[in-house]
Amino acid sequence: MANSQTEQPILIIRDNNNDTPEQHITMDRDSLTLGRGEESDIVLDERQVSRQHIRIYRQGNKFFIEDLESKNGTWVNGQQLKGSRELGDGDEIQLALVVRVQFIGSGATTPLPFDPPTHIGGRLHLDREGRRVFIGEEEIDPPLSLPQYRLIELLYNNMGRICTRDEVVDTVWPEAMGEGVSEQAIDALVRRLRDRLAEVDPDSQYIVTVRGHGFRLDNPD
Repeated sequence: MANSQTEQPILIIRDNNNDTPEQHITMDRDSLTLGRGEESDIVLDERQVSRQHIRIYRQGNKFFIEDLESKNGTWVNGQQLKGSRELGDGDEIQLALVVRVQFIGSGATTPLPFDPPTHIGGRLHLDREGRRVFIGEEEIDPPLSLPQYRLIELLYNNMGRICTRDEVVDTVWPEAMGEGVSEQAIDALVRRLRDRLAEVDPDSQYIVTVRGHGFRLDNPD
């Protein structure tokens, strides 16, 4: 049967809310839209997601993703999406850095879980609604500045994965459009954020610099 489920791509959807179960969606039509609005084919209950955020569609035997001019952006494998691009098996899509969608290509028999799960375990955790950061039971007070919070949220959402300097610029200074942000400004922001975390936990280094690549969050138990 040409349209059997095992021959159709699968979308694995997970947001950063511990209470929200993982969704497995079979790509059983030629086009699907994902967004916060009820007009979307797949509705995502996240206020940072646009009403119609992305479209995933088939052209021949290939599948593509298109950002529908979303307010808070879309990333594929850590690279911000502009317009549309082809999807490959295992590609990871991030919507506004709050929802993750993994694309499992046609022919896949077992959907793979997200690796690593970015919202489970570790001493450091976030309250996104209040833009608050905790290490253990202790809150970082006074609160982080907006650039510091944007950086820690980016690293937290990609826990264990290296975030490039370009990703940092796009997330922390979206209005800069990749221009006018120096290496020194990025390094200074990382130093200030490390200092703020050290005020609560001086014995752990949460932000690791990977020379030539970027930064990674280590979150000890």
